[in-house]
Amino acid sequence: MSVSEGLNPRFGEPLTVMNLPSNPEAILFIEHAGSPRPLLLLTRRDSTYLYYYALPTLTGNEREFCLLGKQNLAPHSNAWVAFTPAAVALCPTDPSIVAVSTSAVPHMKLIIVRLLVPPHISSVAAAATGRSEHMTEIIPHSTQELQDIHVTTQASQARAALVVQDRESAAILVQCSTLAPQTQYSTPTLAWRPDGSGLWVNSDDGIIRGIEASTGKLVASLEGHEPGSKIRCLWAGRVRITEGDIQIDEEWVVSGGFDQKLIVWRVQ
Repeated sequence: MSVSEGLNPRFGEPLTVMNLPSNPEAILFIEHAGSPRPLLLLTRRDSTYLYYYALPTLTGNEREFCLLGKQNLAPHSNAWVAFTPAAVALCPTDPSIVAVSTSAVPHMKLIIVRLLVPPHISSVAAAATGRSEHMTEIIPHSTQELQDIHVTTQASQARAALVVQDRESAAILVQCSTLAPQTQYSTPTLAWRPDGSGLWVNSDDGIIRGIEASTGKLVASLEGHEPGSKIRCLWAGRVRITEGDIQIDEEWVVSGGFDQKLIVWRVQ
């Protein structure tokens, strides 16, 4: 896109196109400590993972997203697909933490998780060469050695997978049911309170629910929409109000529903 003074924005050809195995559900740009460029955080339908992508460069021949790694939000689940991470929101006070609202039925499941951001340069180099930096080439000399290597490799892979699962499980800070009813056709969404102490989540019954971030407990219910109407959009933040010479920062919540109402709530 190019923007010139006095002219309307003009869009050129897409920088890149990424084909995914399933529909993208949520996207979020996050900062990376090891790179001046942000990363793209992506979730997909029928997948419990957070996917981390390096952005394509604006110069050079590299014009594709590079998958750096992924983080499972259900590391010890035996189900094929336990849920889909439908919406992701970055904590306003800690950029290493995100809240995820899921497609779980009959009630929305909320997950607050610390991001396990993968390394940037080493992963890109490994992807470019097609080999991991920890990979060691082993050349067997006999059938018995081949069998021993196979057993050792399976055992080491199982141990490594368990370490990853334990790390992903430890990264989950809160996992709770919001009691917000939804179906497989719902569109979950959420919004952090500006101080990071809690979140608001939507529902299909017309009620906005407030969840305490530290405990996952339901602490508030906003009932203003028609009963049984879906809450479609949700926003929370601070609004500066000027009254005479006095400026006050107030916390507001804005919600829109299928009852064609847009409601502004003032948090006391």
